[in-house]
Amino acid sequence: VYILTRDFIPTAFAATRKMTEPKSEAYSKFLGISEKEYKETSKRIGELLNGHGGKTVKSIRDELGTKLNISPIVNLMCDQGLLIRGAPEKGWKSNLHTYHLFNEYFPDIRLDQESEEDARKKVVAAHLSSFGPATETDISWWTGFSKGEVRQIINDLKDKVVYIGNSTSDKTYLVLSEQIGLLMGLKETKKDIVNLLPGLDPYLMGYKERHRYLDQKNYDYIFDPAGNATSTILLNGETIGVWDVYEKPRPLVKLFLFEGVQNEVLKDIHSMAKKIGKFIMEKEVQIKECDSMTPLTRRKAGGVMSPLKDN
Repeated sequence: VYILTRDFIPTAFAATRKMTEPKSEAYSKFLGISEKEYKETSKRIGELLNGHGGKTVKSIRDELGTKLNISPIVNLMCDQGLLIRGAPEKGWKSNLHTYHLFNEYFPDIRLDQESEEDARKKVVAAHLSSFGPATETDISWWTGFSKGEVRQIINDLKDKVVYIGNSTSDKTYLVLSEQIGLLMGLKETKKDIVNLLPGLDPYLMGYKERHRYLDQKNYDYIFDPAGNATSTILLNGETIGVWDVYEKPRPLVKLFLFEGVQNEVLKDIHSMAKKIGKFIMEKEVQIKECDSMTPLTRRKAGGVMSPLKDN
């Protein structure tokens, strides 16, 4: 899941359409939707939504008066840039999303304004701007482009990208040349820095090679089998534990640390956990330290959203 600025939508669409659309077409056919059914039904959906705002899949199906499974049709229309998924019908936690005609939802955005080649260069540059230094493997994994394609793009961007080494790794990293000065000017702080990150945070999920912030032995506590990252505790950029929030039977923030930490660091963790808990639940919370955690790889789907539920 990616959050895009309005200006970046045409770029992301042009860069990924040839990857997403064939998969959606194959999925639609797998579910028994013929090309004729897709052509006819997608046209009717467009006519139904024209000038009428957003509708859920159920509403669309009911108003069309069809028993056809239209979910894969709507999905393919989104990947073709015909529709866009809007706000859920019953609040942000709801899965009952509404679908709109793209050209009505974003009347000032044209999806055909960029070539695939230029768009892919911008996507790679955007990744490096936010996540660099990064490896070619990181870029390939995050974008979905093959390693060969990434190398070609990097070569095309040779005036904007430079390779650098790292004293703690034998890997070669990429960084935007315009950020070299900023990177080299950073000074190591003497004060320990504690961060509590939410689930699916980009810092955890922006890289394929995660040894820079996570010891391999703790991997299964942070990532579930699908690769989703849970809510984490970081010390100086390294993952040292997991946190979780529960409202019943009392407002509570649970903490699980992989190893012991200094008292001052633990105080900082507790202080930040209380602030975050109060922000989320709008009331004072208590802190509970857990001495164990079931690895996410042994939990059911969705366990990543409540990692300390049984502890």
